[in-house]
Amino acid sequence: MILRWTHLAIAATLTAGVGAVAVSAAADVVPSKGKDSAAATIRDTKGKAIGQLTIERAGYGKARVTVTVKGLDPGFHGFHIHTTGTCDPKAVDPATGKVTPFFSAGGHFNLGKGAHGDHSGDLPPLLAAKDGTATASVITDRFRVRHLSDDDGSAVIIHALPDNLANIPERYDPDPDEMTLKTGDAGGRVACGVIK
Repeated sequence: MILRWTHLAIAATLTAGVGAVAVSAAADVVPSKGKDSAAATIRDTKGKAIGQLTIERAGYGKARVTVTVKGLDPGFHGFHIHTTGTCDPKAVDPATGKVTPFFSAGGHFNLGKGAHGDHSGDLPPLLAAKDGTATASVITDRFRVRHLSDDDGSAVIIHALPDNLANIPERYDPDPDEMTLKTGDAGGRVACGVIK
């Protein structure tokens, strides 16, 4: 009898959790009070909330990154943690003088000195289905939750194009250019969320 009620309680909790994810994607995420978790509301370039990111302590020096998002073009998208917790859709790139959405989030978050593909904030490309929705959960040992809350914070960025993670087969010549090595040719930034 105890086992039956336990299974029912677990099923009810999971069902309620699924509903909560759908509701919370449309509203701002309340910042976590603990150092073991963080969250972000992901917004498109028009400021519309299109998803949610959570980062939780996974134990043994690891973090679990979970994302649920809608409104993307079908296919793969670059998906990274960036260095600065600012998501300005009208940011100007000082090098070009052009408006570059979410340029304010800075470059890829990196605790080490590796090139793209080995940056701490490089996450597996996000696959959007035909209806534009994407959900993923990964565990990484490249950073902990506390690393993301320095003085200028951090942000999550979803890019317009697939990320090749700077993997260019040797049979292609010339060698990868600077943009491939720096960003994986993931294209423009189409969505951003400040990690709190």
